[in-house]
Amino acid sequence: MNIQRNYQKEMDKLLSELVHDSITPSLLLHSCCGPCSSYVLEYLTQFFHITIYYYNPNIAYEEEYHRRIEEQQRLIRELPVKNPVHFRQGIYEPDRFYKLAKGLGLSPEGSERCFRCYELRLEETAKLAKKEVFDYFTTTLSISPYKNAAKLNEIGERLSKKYDIPYLGADFKKKNGYKRSIELSREYQLYRQDYCGCIYSKEIMQPIADKL
Repeated sequence: MNIQRNYQKEMDKLLSELVHDSITPSLLLHSCCGPCSSYVLEYLTQFFHITIYYYNPNIAYEEEYHRRIEEQQRLIRELPVKNPVHFRQGIYEPDRFYKLAKGLGLSPEGSERCFRCYELRLEETAKLAKKEVFDYFTTTLSISPYKNAAKLNEIGERLSKKYDIPYLGADFKKKNGYKRSIELSREYQLYRQDYCGCIYSKEIMQPIADKL
């Protein structure tokens, strides 16, 4: 019988154990944008020294890419947190995304194209985490109601074994995480884009956003 895992409960158990450690562990946190990272930073900086890794070759327009970077950096400067947050910018290489998405442009949101995109970004995060000896790596992506948390965690755990670096399993939309990210976005007047990032998601999500 396939029992659905509760990643939030698993993470809460780990975090309760970390509280008793004398040394605060480090976490390389892949982030797609400031709004999605807002609640995650507020929550996880209580337990980790965090470095945000902004690696998102899926973003369709360079102007959009840099606007999200600016908002991410502004949030890091302005958000009060227990432990300082650092920022690392990845390479903007959209050709890598278009290569993996070839033939999948008409696929619905949350299908194979998205899964390949998850893996591309998570693998670069895992590789950097291993290279620079972080204690854990994870991503903010599961905070979105449009993202498949089970698939993200499946990929993260597989990459954890491949690169021998612990993955922090999570479903950040739980415990009103998504709701809190919206509240923080309003509080800090963050630019909140109406699509994931790639041109395909823009074409799918824009009509939905226009009706909201």
